[in-house]
Amino acid sequence: MAVAKDLGVEHEVILYIKTPPDEATLTKIVDVLEDPVEDLVRKDSKFKKLELDPDDFSGNPKAVVDILVKHKQLLQRPILVTRKKAIIGRPKQRIIDFLSK
Repeated sequence: MAVAKDLGVEHEVILYIKTPPDEATLTKIVDVLEDPVEDLVRKDSKFKKLELDPDDFSGNPKAVVDILVKHKQLLQRPILVTRKKAIIGRPKQRIIDFLSK
């Protein structure tokens, strides 16, 4: 993650396709997520192909975790996580703000 490196922040990059987060990890992320939980789910072409309804995930942490365990490609990224909070790192300025605190 170039932004973290540029800021001199020690970090770990997890490649979500090779090492997808399990249900427990996703639940921990959801528990400290500062963004709306439904934003963790990418509403892209795969989402549409699966004929999913965005309303099913709005304010529904369990549904978000369940769909992301089943379809790891729908995980929005990057996600920045500390012990106390998590954010979705879009736009890029959010990463800078999060890591600069």
